[in-house]
Amino acid sequence: MKTQVAIIGGGPAGLLLSQLLDLSGIDSVVLERRSRDYVLGRIRAGVLEAGSVSILTEAGVGDRIGQEGQPHDGVELSWHDERVRIDLTGLTGRPVTVYGQTEVTRDLYAARDARGGRIIHEAEVLRIEDVESDAPVVVYTKDGREHRLEARFVAGCDGFHGPTRRAIPGRARQEFQREYPFGWLGLLSRTPPVADELIYAAHARGFALCSMRSHEVSRYYVQVPLTEKLDDWPVARFWEELARRIPADVAAKLVTGGEVLEMSIAPLRSFVCEPMRHGALFLAGDAAHIVPPTGAKGLNLAIGDVHYMHRALDRHFNAGSNAGIEGYSDTALSRVWKCERFSWWMTSMLHDFPQLGDFEKRMQKAEFDYLMRSETARKSLAENYVGLPY
Repeated sequence: MKTQVAIIGGGPAGLLLSQLLDLSGIDSVVLERRSRDYVLGRIRAGVLEAGSVSILTEAGVGDRIGQEGQPHDGVELSWHDERVRIDLTGLTGRPVTVYGQTEVTRDLYAARDARGGRIIHEAEVLRIEDVESDAPVVVYTKDGREHRLEARFVAGCDGFHGPTRRAIPGRARQEFQREYPFGWLGLLSRTPPVADELIYAAHARGFALCSMRSHEVSRYYVQVPLTEKLDDWPVARFWEELARRIPADVAAKLVTGGEVLEMSIAPLRSFVCEPMRHGALFLAGDAAHIVPPTGAKGLNLAIGDVHYMHRALDRHFNAGSNAGIEGYSDTALSRVWKCERFSWWMTSMLHDFPQLGDFEKRMQKAEFDYLMRSETARKSLAENYVGLPY
C-alpha cells in the first residue's frame, strides 16, 4: 500500500493531521494500534485554547464545539481561602473553551468518515524503515499478517510510548525530562460542577483542581504521592480530601452524590525530544513532548504541532517548497519550550513539593501574592493560558 503521508497514531493529533491534509489534496493513511471504541473511551483533557478552536474550525470540525463547548472568560486560583480571578477575556480579548478531548476525537472521526479517510485500527507498527530517505516504509501487523505502507513522509502522532520517536537514531536526538514526586488522583462524576470556571487550589495538604466536562459532568483532582494506589481512595475519602483543599465557601457547594464515571492516578512529568523531525519522519504531540496538566497545554500543543506540520507538508506538495519542512522542528520547539515553561511554573507555584524548605514555600506564597496585586502578572498568566500565537 502507498500513500503520501503515513500517520502513526489515531488520536486527535493524527486524525486532525489527516483531515487537514485531505482538505489540501494530500493523501494519508492513519495506523492506530487500538480499536476505535478504545480510542473513544480514553478520558483526557478538556480545555481548548482560542487558537486550537480556530484550527479545528479550519478543519471543518468546529460546529459542535460552537454549539456545546463552554467558553470560559476566566479561571480562579486560591491559596487556602485567599482567591484571585484571572480575567482571561478582559486581559487578552480571548476566552478558552471547555470541550472534552473525547468529543474532539469523535468529531474528527465523523469528519474523516464523511470524506472517506483511510484509518486502519488494531495495526501494530513493528518498525519504520529508511527514515533518512525519500521513501520511508512503515511495517505493521494487522490480523496476524505483516503489511508494508510506503510513503513520502511519516508523521509520529503515537504518544510517549509509541515507536516513532525511537526510530530517530540515538546519535541524532536529545531528550530532556523532569519527573515530579507526585501524581494527580482524578475523579470524573455525573454531578454539576461546583463553579462556573476552573479553580486551581494550592494548600498545605497539596494541590487540588475543580474542573468540568459539561454542565452535568465534573472533573476533580487532588495531588497525591506516587506511592498511593487507587484502592487507598474510596470515593468518600476523595470528596473529603478535595473539600479540605478548596476554599470553604466552594466546598460547601460540592455535589457528591452522583455516579462516579472514572477514577485514576496520573504521574506528572515534563519531557521534550529534540529535534522533532529527522529525515522523512516528523513527531507531534506526546511523541515529542509531555507537559504536566497544570497549564492545560497537552492537547493544545499537539494541535499546534499539527498546524505547523500541515503547513509544511502543504508547501512541499502544493508549492514545491521545502522551507516549512526544514524549519518545522525549530518552529514547533520554540512554542513547545514556552509552554513547558508555563506548565512548569504553574506546577511549581501550586503544588506541595516534599523536598521544599521554608524559604521555598515562602517563595510560592510570594508568587501568589504578586498575582493578586499585579495586573501585569495576571496578564502574563492569561496570555499563556489562552494560548501563545502561532
